[in-house]
Amino acid sequence: MREAATDGMLLVDKPAGVTSHDVVLAARRAFGESRIGHAGTLDPFATGLLVLLLGRATRLLPHLDGVPKEYEAVIALGTETETDDLEGAVVRAAEPPTDDAIAEAIVQLTGDIEQIPPAYSAKRVGGRRAYEAARAGEELVLAPAHVHVYAWRDVVREDNRLRATIACGGGTYIRALARDLGRLTGSAAHLAELRRVRSGPFRVADAASLETVRAGGATLRPALDALPTIPHVVLVADDAERVLRGMTVDRSDDGTAAALVDERSGALVAFAEADGARWQPRVVMRKVG
Repeated sequence: MREAATDGMLLVDKPAGVTSHDVVLAARRAFGESRIGHAGTLDPFATGLLVLLLGRATRLLPHLDGVPKEYEAVIALGTETETDDLEGAVVRAAEPPTDDAIAEAIVQLTGDIEQIPPAYSAKRVGGRRAYEAARAGEELVLAPAHVHVYAWRDVVREDNRLRATIACGGGTYIRALARDLGRLTGSAAHLAELRRVRSGPFRVADAASLETVRAGGATLRPALDALPTIPHVVLVADDAERVLRGMTVDRSDDGTAAALVDERSGALVAFAEADGARWQPRVVMRKVG
């Protein structure tokens, strides 16, 4: 079995000033592939890692290990904005907080927390996006979401700007953390800069620039590279052909999920889950016939 030329993974370092959709469009043009999925977008002002899957590999998206996500954030102290980031109008100003107050707030914003999403977010209330209501001047009551913040690291204050690397679970809004840090300290704050440097095992240091993608110089990584944190089980030719037909094969270890690999080519055959003593294919990379 060989993968199609456009089945695989692409890591891109998104620059500021473009949307995540712009990056997807550039990848479509570069690889001639319309089927592209992503493992989480970034706001236009933000930079950093976008994980894209192309072709049949898009079906692996639900099975990607994307936790924790790591961000390098800069929080502006003393002002809160309507969008909780640098793109919104200032709605409140206050004396910047003390270092002790910041340290106490960070403790409260670490671990399992209930976070109210930003008013300008894609959360739906009654079938309507929150940002649509906010732009229309309407107020929506957004329910708090349960999120997990693993750690705030390398926290450094430079005048009224706070730099930190934040590791968190999926669904966490870093700009909401910035907003809440301001409120918890009795002050105000908003997110001034944001860069995603990691998503699970994937790192921005391994990503191609958008310029490289647009110039056609980016290399598509094999679909197997999208599943580095589960066992890779090598199948003999007969078993690989069975899996390609959606059939189960014997399981010799106690893993709950595996990437099944064709011994002839080293290519990913399927993502599979344990079903008793058998591997049950859940995502097959190429149909037979």
